[in-house]
Amino acid sequence: QVQLVESGGGLVQAGGSLRLSCAASGRTFSSYTMGWFRQAPGKEREFAAAITSIRLTYYRDSVKDRFTISRDNAKNTVYLQMNSLKPEDTAVYYCAATALRSNVYFHENYAYWGQGTQVTVSS
Repeated sequence: QVQLVESGGGLVQAGGSLRLSCAASGRTFSSYTMGWFRQAPGKEREFAAAITSIRLTYYRDSVKDRFTISRDNAKNTVYLQMNSLKPEDTAVYYCAATALRSNVYFHENYAYWGQGTQVTVSS
């Protein structure tokens, strides 16, 4: 069982930065692929970024070169550094964990989820 708690969301102006954190419980954190998903009002939940246990990283095209996912296994924490934020990045951001190392883009493949943290980017 893995429990996930996100933090770091907030209100920021366009062009600004935020760093999201996701603290995980459990002794097997390092073996999980960790993902960040986001959901805007009235829209489907969508993949943002993922990092595998061997630190391979994946991003959706619209956040490449602006977002960076990283993990600190000693702290059981995954981060999402978000730079050059745009109003279209506004959403609730969710941290998720899966034992899979492939097909990381699909939320159906993630067994564990945090409660989400709101990110609002004003224009």
